[in-house]
Amino acid sequence: MPKLTDTQLMVLSAASQRTTLNLLPMPNHLKGGAIPKVLHVLLTSGLVVEVEAVGDEPVWRRMDDGRETRLILTNDGLAVLGIEPVASPDAALQAGGGGDVAVPVTTPEPEAPVAPTGANGAPVRKTRDGTKQAKLIAMLKAPAGATIAEIAEATGWQSHTVRGALAGALKKKLGLEVASAKEDQRGRVYRIAG
Repeated sequence: MPKLTDTQLMVLSAASQRTTLNLLPMPNHLKGGAIPKVLHVLLTSGLVVEVEAVGDEPVWRRMDDGRETRLILTNDGLAVLGIEPVASPDAALQAGGGGDVAVPVTTPEPEAPVAPTGANGAPVRKTRDGTKQAKLIAMLKAPAGATIAEIAEATGWQSHTVRGALAGALKKKLGLEVASAKEDQRGRVYRIAG
């Protein structure tokens, strides 16, 4: 279980107080790009699940086929808060948390990302093909990895820019696991783990 931030715990707590366990509306201080970042950990760890929207509930996103979805707290999410799991079927169709509650009938297709857009429609960051960032990722995914000097030569960046891209763009924004190891011949070599 990942360590949750105060904001993530506040979002879960607010949802637990709603009879529908809906995460929406989000707290007023969360704007734009902060919402997908807060929700990413909650969705990937199974504390929150995306299900089909019912009635006049706030909508998380609209699918290409016109269906609307909402985000609800799972039994695992309730357990993180120290709240007993919900057993009534009308309270929430949930995934996880003991297995005694049904998985939603309208699970998004596997090729569809969990949350491609934030509540305001802003896309979650992805890497475009043919960019320096894509070249950097390809170099790091290679079995040999890459050194700072090799990346700087391939991209035309200075070494401090390469280090910033590794820490900022790859680790923080894209969530990639970048590992480094010191090798006798080449010095410190960076690779994308996994």
